[in-house]
Amino acid sequence: MTETHSALPDSSTVSSKLTGKLKALLKTIYPDRDIDALAHEVIETFWSNGRAPRHRSRQPGNTLWSERDSLVITYGNTVVDGKHKPLDVLYNFLQEYLSGTITGVHILPFFPYTSDGGFSVTDYYSVNSGLGDWEDIRRIAVSFKLMSDLVLNHVSSQSTWFSEYLQGHAPYDRFFCEASPDDDLSAVVRPRAHALLREVETPSGTRHVWCTFSHDQVDVDFSNPDVLLEFLRIMRLHIDKGVRIIRLDAVAFLWKEIGTSCINLPETHAIVRLMRVLCDYAAEPVVLLTETNVPKDENLSYFGNRNEAHAIYNFSLPPLLLQALLTGSSRALNIWQMRMPPAQLGCAYLNFTASHDGIGLRPAEGLIAPEELDRVIETVKGFGGLVSMRSTSDGKQSPYELNVSLIDAMKGTVDGPDEWQFERFICSQTIMMGLEGIPAFYIHSLLGTPNDLEGVEKAGINRAINRRQWDFEDLKGLLADKTSLHARVLAELTRRIGIRAEQPGFHPNATQFTLHLGDQVFGIWRQSLDRSQSIFSIANVTKEEISIPVLAINLIDGKDWADLLTGERMTTSAEEIVLAPYQCRWIANRDR
Repeated sequence: MTETHSALPDSSTVSSKLTGKLKALLKTIYPDRDIDALAHEVIETFWSNGRAPRHRSRQPGNTLWSERDSLVITYGNTVVDGKHKPLDVLYNFLQEYLSGTITGVHILPFFPYTSDGGFSVTDYYSVNSGLGDWEDIRRIAVSFKLMSDLVLNHVSSQSTWFSEYLQGHAPYDRFFCEASPDDDLSAVVRPRAHALLREVETPSGTRHVWCTFSHDQVDVDFSNPDVLLEFLRIMRLHIDKGVRIIRLDAVAFLWKEIGTSCINLPETHAIVRLMRVLCDYAAEPVVLLTETNVPKDENLSYFGNRNEAHAIYNFSLPPLLLQALLTGSSRALNIWQMRMPPAQLGCAYLNFTASHDGIGLRPAEGLIAPEELDRVIETVKGFGGLVSMRSTSDGKQSPYELNVSLIDAMKGTVDGPDEWQFERFICSQTIMMGLEGIPAFYIHSLLGTPNDLEGVEKAGINRAINRRQWDFEDLKGLLADKTSLHARVLAELTRRIGIRAEQPGFHPNATQFTLHLGDQVFGIWRQSLDRSQSIFSIANVTKEEISIPVLAINLIDGKDWADLLTGERMTTSAEEIVLAPYQCRWIANRDR
């Protein structure tokens, strides 16, 4: 579905600052092009149909999110009933179980696709007819802050774009990255183990196209500005349909240059900055989120100087949190958190513990000792989990991610299974909720969904282990049984999300300091932006009862302190704070 382009923005409505910013970025990306003409095309593309940019850029600040914000991550057909459109069923599920608690929803790629769980798109302008249509997307966007995926590194090999490329038809004959098997590609960073290049036949002869993720996912060539313009049209379509958070999928791999790593290149960052400029001048409040599953420092670079992503995933959190709870030591988690910088003004972390993908291991590089990581991997495998590999520059293979349902990863510790699965799992989510940033919950974490080994066998991919499809009637029956693990998990997590939403000390940008409470306890201090509320978020990461001195935290005299999670009053005269196995406490000086 393409939209007609009629009235274009009048030149008087376009500020010179906007034009100047675009020209500077475009000169960095495309130094050999007519920059004036290209800047004009960018503006026409993003502000067509009578739209006009803001006269002034939206300034960096903390107004795009608050402590009330949290997200659920889900596929459009995770919950089905066999009778209604899956997006209708999803809407009903969200309204019945999460309305008033969760404020945003990330619907994973809802376009027609051929593989990779939706990330091999065939048509960016249509909703997958098996899910619903654009009106269903709009309806969800009215009730929830909607996040969508801009899958911009690659398209399906069965897409119209690639079909036109194979036939040599313009403009698609210049839409895809090509290389030669004789090129030096040894430095290219790979997230997968397959061959990088795929041989294809075109009217111009044999060509080798670049396939970072799979041979069904062919990388587009952003060195051609027509590709950039096409994705800006798609970005604008998302916004027009109600999307307010745009996730730039696999953006780190966007720009290719033979002889380099082809990841995180300067042109990639410049393209993100260009998209940020467009968002800042858009009338709609759009948040730009980068998906860069890379080591910590590389990930942090996508904040830029407050001029790239509004938000980045906290990719190091899932493996570090898992390691802490499986080993009973928060040492690595503590060290990482102490060294993490606060998000810059106008930026935020997106915190998560599980997703439709596995638990990435690259973000743990340099943070967890190799032998400790091996212990975690073997433990998760013992709980039914799987391991996906990637190719390294020396031709070897290395663990890339753990594929497992998070609740099953919490079945026990490195010592084996035990009776603390529920408490350990709730602890993992509560720690995440307390951290600086916006919390995001994978739907299967909210539902306590176990490993789907049957799904793995059926789909033939490891990631299917955590992508179960629920029958809505069956799910409602399980959630109605208050003794079921599913009902207990959903009830306790939504209770805690509700408590969190009322605390200004949990604003995504509220001050945070890491507490020194020993390796068995993970603790942070949060303080609201106006300094009116302090919260001490403390978690026991072991299956033993732990006591810490009250003096280890600063309970100021004259304040009314209480544990928000239990209602228990805390006094400065007490000697100790007791933590049951995997218990979390949110000790605050102001009730809800």
